[in-house]
Amino acid sequence: MTSTFRSGFITIVGRPNVGKSTLLNHLIGQKISITSRKAQTTRHRITGILTDEHSQFVFVDTPGFQTQHMNALNRGMNRVVTSSMRDVNVVLFVLEARHFDERDEQVLKMLPTDVPVILVINKVDVMVDKSELLPFIEGIATEFHFAAIVPVSAKLDKQLDTLVEAIREYLPEGDPIYAADEITDRNERFLAAELLREKIFRFTGEELPYSVSVQVEQFKMEGKLRRINAAILVDKEAHKAMLIGKGGAKLKEIATQARLDMEKLFDGKVFLEVFVKVRSGWADNPQVLKSLGYE
Repeated sequence: MTSTFRSGFITIVGRPNVGKSTLLNHLIGQKISITSRKAQTTRHRITGILTDEHSQFVFVDTPGFQTQHMNALNRGMNRVVTSSMRDVNVVLFVLEARHFDERDEQVLKMLPTDVPVILVINKVDVMVDKSELLPFIEGIATEFHFAAIVPVSAKLDKQLDTLVEAIREYLPEGDPIYAADEITDRNERFLAAELLREKIFRFTGEELPYSVSVQVEQFKMEGKLRRINAAILVDKEAHKAMLIGKGGAKLKEIATQARLDMEKLFDGKVFLEVFVKVRSGWADNPQVLKSLGYE
């Protein structure tokens, strides 16, 4: 007798920097959602697909819920978070071990009561005193009726199998939604822009990333070579100088590291040309935001 196949959508929510994108990448075994230690790294809804013999899990990574810098970009990101919790089968509410503040509380208040919500306590590997975990779990459990509570270390792949089994229990019976070999519904053009933006976050200071976006202006296949021209949009001339660096060294480092990640993800050679444009107020300009693919 064969077991019934299950499939469904699982939204991952939480405040910035709790490790939602790292969790998604490690669950599906491929880097499709960019990561950094800075808030606002994830700005779009990203779908990652895990298919095994018995089930298909369609994970939806969302931006961290924003409570500061309320421009049109961040308001749109918050709408993505709230809309992503509708019409799904399971919600994963991700917390950082031993950390719960007003930002987490804001997300908790938005959690649906008509959908199973699994509490995922991430970064347990950084806890020095593991005995503090149980009291922390007991305290959070009084705040909401969770379908399950699973402590994990997404970065170290610990307890992710347990999390997958907890999710599987709540997926409805049904055929696969995507082909078995698909890992995301995002195209290579989008992924290229995201990988470049990730390197900007990782190789620049605190201020710059929040006033930066990336627009892929050309993506062409020439045989097995991908030829990509990308524009980095910044808010001020001073930001442009910071991004380019002395003698262009900073921009070259960013572009090189992005290209290497693209070649790994796309499994082929990439020619990447990057330049910087000043476009003041882009994060509050609905027309520009739409052209960049923000919802």
